Amino acid sequence: MFLHVCDVEPIDLNTVTVEGKRYYETPTGGRYPSITTVISNNSKKQAGLAKWRNRVGKDKASQITTRSTKRGTKYHSIVEDYLNNKLDREKGKDHPLSWMMFDTSIKSLNNINNIYLQEAALYSDVLQIAGRVDCIAEYEGKLSVVDFKTSAKPKPEYQLYDYYVQETAYACCFKELYGLNAEQLVTLISCESGDVQVVIKPIKKEYLIRLQEYLTEYREKHARKIGG
Repeated sequence: MFLHVCDVEPIDLNTVTVEGKRYYETPTGGRYPSITTVISNNSKKQAGLAKWRNRVGKDKASQITTRSTKRGTKYHSIVEDYLNNKLDREKGKDHPLSWMMFDTSIKSLNNINNIYLQEAALYSDVLQIAGRVDCIAEYEGKLSVVDFKTSAKPKPEYQLYDYYVQETAYACCFKELYGLNAEQLVTLISCESGDVQVVIKPIKKEYLIRLQEYLTEYREKHARKIGG
């Protein structure tokens, strides 16, 4: 049975699409780009994706992306139910791969408890960014930003760096909105290969610096007046 911290009230943010990019409308009047949009649109990542698409072919790349998105969406849904103590194994039986990946990750998921936020919106007026965090909870007893990912196989360290940047953004938003400091970043990757990759990192200044670099690049590329 997972415990939930009831004195942290989730907020609700509306989303809008501006020039094909997701933005969140905040209670303070800001309209901020999503964290994932900012990070995924950095020039290095875009160049890497373009190179990959050219290598595997446009149609194959589209198939892989679609399959990966469906797999991840279903896995997240199962994990969300599990952490809410509402797991129903009759639900979604037509997704055996996602269920297998969930089952292999249960041992790691059981290190989570005292859940503060789950699938919750966050924003920062300081950074002018917003997003939706997978989970903020204690992991092995330490308050953590927990990010759930799926993959065909374990990822090398260099492919994980932007996950840490993303999680750092959530930690900053959480601190600004609730006055609470996350102690660490936890990336939990469930793989089709049956592996579960759990990477725990301290929150480092270098991740925040990289986030600010991505924000600067994004604003320069997509500068326009988006306020009302």
